[in-house]
Amino acid sequence: MASMKRVRVALAPRTVRQLRRVRSVYLVGMMLSVLGLVLQSGREGSGRQSEIAGVLVVVFTVLLGLAVVQLWRHQRAAHCSTAKKLTRSA
Repeated sequence: MASMKRVRVALAPRTVRQLRRVRSVYLVGMMLSVLGLVLQSGREGSGRQSEIAGVLVVVFTVLLGLAVVQLWRHQRAAHCSTAKKLTRSA
C-alpha cells in the first residue's frame, strides 16, 4: 500500500486577505446568533425562533472553524513562495 503524502499548497494572497476579513463576519454572526438564542430561550412559544438561532450558531461556528483551519494550514506552508511573500521582513 503506497503512503500518500499531504502536499501543502499556499493560498493566493487575495484568498488569504479574504479569509482574514471574513473571520470577523463569521464571528459577529455567531455572536449575534448566540444572543438571539439566549434571548429566545426565556420566552414561551419561541420554538421555531430558537431552532433557527441554534442552526445559525452551528453554521457560523463551522464556517469560522473552516476559515481558521485554512489560514492555519497556509501559515504552516512556509516553504511555499506565496507564504514567504506574505510574511513581514525585518
